[in-house]
Amino acid sequence: MNCSPLCRLAVWSVSGLLLTSCATRPVVKEFSVPADAQTYLAPVVAELETAWPKNHTINIVCHGHSVPSGYTHTPEVRTFDAYPHLLHRGLNERFPHAVVNVIITAIGGENSEQGAARFQRDVLALRPEIVTIDYALNDRRIGLPRSEKAWRAMIEAALKQNLKIILLTPTADLSAHLDDPQDPLNQHAEQIRRLAQEYHVGVADSLAAFQKFVQQGGKLSDLMAQVNHPNRQGHELVAAELLNWFEPRK
Repeated sequence: MNCSPLCRLAVWSVSGLLLTSCATRPVVKEFSVPADAQTYLAPVVAELETAWPKNHTINIVCHGHSVPSGYTHTPEVRTFDAYPHLLHRGLNERFPHAVVNVIITAIGGENSEQGAARFQRDVLALRPEIVTIDYALNDRRIGLPRSEKAWRAMIEAALKQNLKIILLTPTADLSAHLDDPQDPLNQHAEQIRRLAQEYHVGVADSLAAFQKFVQQGGKLSDLMAQVNHPNRQGHELVAAELLNWFEPRK
């Protein structure tokens, strides 16, 4: 690979996949502060507000596991109750002149290493303007270090193409102890928040929304279709977190 002296070569090995990036400066951002929900997607929002004939199709890819896939009580799939569809509907209501494709590349049962292995082929090849990533529920099986490596691979590959990214913390699991910071679900959520801060990208904090619902007196089971899959009401919380990043301009 021919790189300038300023170029950094980053290499990750993810389940046998070799991902490399070469750029004129490090992909890792120097901000170390969270992206601003009011401004981060401003260029995309401007496009969403553009009317025909000057508008163009906006592709948003939702990458991840069974939750964005729409699985409820396995093996039942309710696509139109899942947050990618609810996001699509919300965007249509906010931006009635926009042509939006919300594309689901999620696969039930997958973890972030598997998602990273097909990220170029299944996600970047679609030329999205925004990518959402949601793998933390299943990443508990592979642990924090392997998960972090895979998430970094996907984030940096997307940033290399100047895409906007929204990371999702996990939705709830009835077997988890949501009030215990040492519970793996909370640990993975905290890792995702840290990555969003480090790379100055968006984060939709699904887990915090579920925890807030419980703290305000709600029953966690009211948000769940089964132990690890949210129902329509749970997905609505996630969609609301995502839509916070798409505020129309004043």
